[in-house]
Order: sequence, then C-alpha cells, then structure tokens
Amino acid sequence: FFLNHAADCNAVLKALQPIFQEQGMTETVHNWEDHGYLATYIKKNGSFANLRIHPHGLVLVDLQCYSDHTKGREEVDQLLNKVEERMKELFHGNIKRVKRLPAILRGGVIDRYWPTADGRLVEYDIDEVVYDEDSPFQNIKILHSKQFGNILILSGDVNLAESDLAYTQAIMGSGKEDYTGKEVLILGGGDGGILYEIVKLKPKMVTMVASNIDQMVIDGCKKYMRKTCGDVLDNLNGECYQVLIEDCIPVLKRYAKEGRMFDYVINDLTAVPISTSPEEDSTWEFLRLILDLSMKVLKQDGKYFTQGNCINLTDALTLYEEQLSRLYCPVEFSKETVCVPSYMELY
Repeated sequence: FFLNHAADCNAVLKALQPIFQEQGMTETVHNWEDHGYLATYIKKNGSFANLRIHPHGLVLVDLQCYSDHTKGREEVDQLLNKVEERMKELFHGNIKRVKRLPAILRGGVIDRYWPTADGRLVEYDIDEVVYDEDSPFQNIKILHSKQFGNILILSGDVNLAESDLAYTQAIMGSGKEDYTGKEVLILGGGDGGILYEIVKLKPKMVTMVASNIDQMVIDGCKKYMRKTCGDVLDNLNGECYQVLIEDCIPVLKRYAKEGRMFDYVINDLTAVPISTSPEEDSTWEFLRLILDLSMKVLKQDGKYFTQGNCINLTDALTLYEEQLSRLYCPVEFSKETVCVPSYMELY
C-alpha cells in the first residue's frame, strides 16, 4: 500500500492486529522510532506474515506458508482481502496505490523463475521438466512452456525455445541473404536451429563448430527440440553440412593458415558480456579473439552475423561496437532489433 501522506504507524498496527490474531497467529513487534514498525505473525503450522510500516506512507505485507493445494491458496487470498478492506476503511480513499503480487512458489519440483539479461525476474508457464542433465561443461535443461514450447536453458541462461524462429532468422540476416551455393561457417549453434534453416536454402557447404561444443546439448536437442533442429542433428555429416565437435579457436586458426574462406560466418557462441569493464572480463578477450579470427576466414565481400544482447544493456552494446574499430581490418556494421518471444525482451 502506498499512501498519499505519512503513515500513523501505531494506528495501522492496531487496525490490522485483529485480522492476524483471528488466524491464531502470535505477534512480535519491533519499533524503530523514526523508521516505523515491523510486526511478525507466526502460526503453529509454520506459516508467518511480516507487516512493515514505513512512516513516509509505505505499508508492506508479506505472507509465507507451505501449501501445495488450492485450499491453502484460497486461505491466503482471503487473509489478504481482509487486510486490503481494513486498510481502505482506515484511510478513506487516501491510498495512492495498492499492488498485490502473485505468490512466488519456492521449492517446487519445477523451477518457473529465470532472469532476463538485464536482471529482471520472469516467471514462465513451465509445466514439465523434459530434460535435466549435467555435462562436463554445464547444466543442460529443456523445460516445457505452454506458450513457448520446449525451452533450452544452459547453466541458468535461457538460450532458445521452439517459439524463437525470429532469433534464428535475425542471426541469418532476416531473409535478406542468398545462401544458395555459398560456404557458411557457424560458430556455436548447438541447438541446431541455424543449421536447420540454412540447409533449406541450398548452400554449397555449412560447417558448424563451437568452443567446447557440448555433445550432450546436441543429444538433448535432437530428441526434444526437433521443432527447432529438425533432423540435421541426427547425423554429424549431411549432403551439404558437417558438424565438428571441436574447440572453434584451433579450427579457426587452422582454416586461416590453410587459406580457407567463407561467404558467411555466423557467431552463435555467446552474447555480449554484461560487464562494461573489458580489461577485467576474460569473456571480452574471447570475443575479440573470435572476431579477429573470423575476419581472417571471411571473404572480402563476406558477411559476419552475431547476436548482441538485450536492448537495455546499452553500455555493453556500445562497448562491443567499439571493439569493431579495433580489428586488424576495417569493417562496416549494421544492427537490428528483434523481439525474441521466450526472452520476453527485445534483442
């Protein structure tokens, strides 16, 4: 509750006390003169409530209980309804804003909460754990969302969902490129989405390689992300593609030494780091190395595509653009903003 004026902390406490006492909750009150009140109410079954009253006019109520059935949630809603009604009676229209948040479910079998790139918490409509394994490199999860289909999550980072064709199309050039008869190098892309879409466009040859590409990611995706990868991960070698389970850095160095050149290089290894201190973040050094090596295997008129990061990370994105002016050869670049459904943010 956010009030239009300063709060009478004692009056709020006395008004709400009977509601919690009716629930058989024992009360403990802490009073800090100029900083308001904190009252805790504890029930015999372990449920408890915190009532925090700030003198400037902010009143917070938090309820926590163990309940895995509908009846328990209904009881919580009824208690909060009584608190809201009593506050409105007490302040007679002097409440600027009332905001009730849905319950956060902790300790559930299915984890529904994942952070966005810019640090906001998103609750997904996850209803099934499809795949959950630890590889030597990372934790691999594939979770099912009612909206987005199966979602690939690597070490807590939402990578790609079956709904996210927009991401794949954007990192391929948004339908503006002609891949017919072209040589293409994909760095990363273990979910198989980019490979699957490019193979449809009749390239001469597509080579997919990544830094420590994880065979377990490929195994999970070819079984549970087939709407994304189709059948291209069933075999590591196809009519016009090959998948190398190798570290991409030695491969890039070898290709550069051999003079092998590509019409397109698509980097799907990692997003731009969130850190804005490149000297302190080895990920920036990795990105610079990949950029330089990629330019050495890219034809003079070739194109390099990569993801950036969410649109809100303006400092990190600007820093990445500055790296492009430091490459051993001059380059021109453009950028595009795309809405990726399962990310719930613009990229």
